[in-house]
Amino acid sequence: MNAQPLVSVIIPNYNYGRSLAQCVRSVLEQDYANKEIIVVDDCSTDGSAEIARGLGVEVISTGRNSGVAVARNTGVEHASGEILFFLDSDVALTPGAIREAVDQLRDNPGIGAVCGMYEPEPLIRDSLVEECRCLQAYYWRTSSEGSVSFLISAICALRVEVFHEIGPFNPNLRQTEEVDYGQRLSQHYEIRLTPAITGFHDDDDRLWPLVRKIFTRGRLRVPLYARRRKFSKGFETAFRVWASVAAFLAVVTLPAPLVVGPLGWLLPAAALAAVFALDFGMYRYVASARGPLFLLSFAGVQLVFNLTVAVAVLVGAVHWVVSPAFRRLYDRDDLAASGVGAR
Repeated sequence: MNAQPLVSVIIPNYNYGRSLAQCVRSVLEQDYANKEIIVVDDCSTDGSAEIARGLGVEVISTGRNSGVAVARNTGVEHASGEILFFLDSDVALTPGAIREAVDQLRDNPGIGAVCGMYEPEPLIRDSLVEECRCLQAYYWRTSSEGSVSFLISAICALRVEVFHEIGPFNPNLRQTEEVDYGQRLSQHYEIRLTPAITGFHDDDDRLWPLVRKIFTRGRLRVPLYARRRKFSKGFETAFRVWASVAAFLAVVTLPAPLVVGPLGWLLPAAALAAVFALDFGMYRYVASARGPLFLLSFAGVQLVFNLTVAVAVLVGAVHWVVSPAFRRLYDRDDLAASGVGAR
C-alpha cells in the first residue's frame, strides 16, 4: 500500500438533504489530502443531489431507486481509490477519521475492514427519542470494540481488492445488507470496530418510524441467523437477545394478577427487572452521563425497542416457517430470479 493511497469516499444518498451538506463538508475538511468523494444519488426527490453538486463533489445517479446496496456498488464501479471508505449521508465524520482508517488498514494487513462508531450526541438534535437512540448506539458499539462480524457500513473502510474478493453488497437487499456483507467478509478477514474513527449520526427523531425500522431489520435477520445458527459477533449479544425476550414476557404476563391474584405481579416485575439487569452496563452509563431523570425516559424508550425486537423475531420466525422464498432471502442467485429481496 502506498504511503498515502487514494481513498474513494462513497456516500449513498436518498432524500438526505437535511444532513448531506454536513456529511460532505466533514469529508472535505479531513486532513487527508489524497481522496475523492463520490455521492451516489438513489433518485432523490428532495433536491439533495443538487446540494452535493453545489459543494463541488461528483454526483452519480443509480438511474432508478434501487436501495443503498446498489448505491454503494455503483459508487465502487466509479471509484479509483485503493481504499473504499463508505459513509452514510446522515453521518458527519470527526477530524482525522480517514487518516486513521488508512493507518489501521496499512498497519494490519489481516484486517478486511475497519468500522467506526457514532458519537453519543446526535448530529442534529431534534427529540428525546433521538438522544436515547444515539446513546444506545454509542454504548453498544463502544462495548463491542475489537473484532466483530457485523459490518458498520455507515462508517467503514476496506481495501478495494478485498471488496472485489468478497463481492458486492447484495443488490436485492434494501435492508440488512450490511449484516449479510459482514457475515461474508468475517469468514475470510477480521472486521475491526474502533473508537479511533467516529462520526455524528442524525438518527430518526420520531418513535414510530424508528420502531418500524427496528421491526423490519429484526424480521429480516431471521433467515440469516437461522442459517448460521448463531448471532453476529459484536453488540448483538446473547444477553441483549434475552433482554428482548424478557421485555416480551413482561408484557404478556401483565394479565397474571387477574388469574392468580396479587402474587401475579411478580411475573411481569421479574421480567422487567431482567430487561434492565441483562444490559445493566448501558443503563449505568446513561445514568452517569445524563442523570437519573433522563435514565427514566431512556429506560422507557429502550423497553419499546426491546419489545419491538422480540415481536420482529417472532413474526420473522413464522414467516421463515411458512415461506420458502423468505428462507432464501440471502441467496443472491435465487433472489435475482424471484425478486423477493426488493420487496
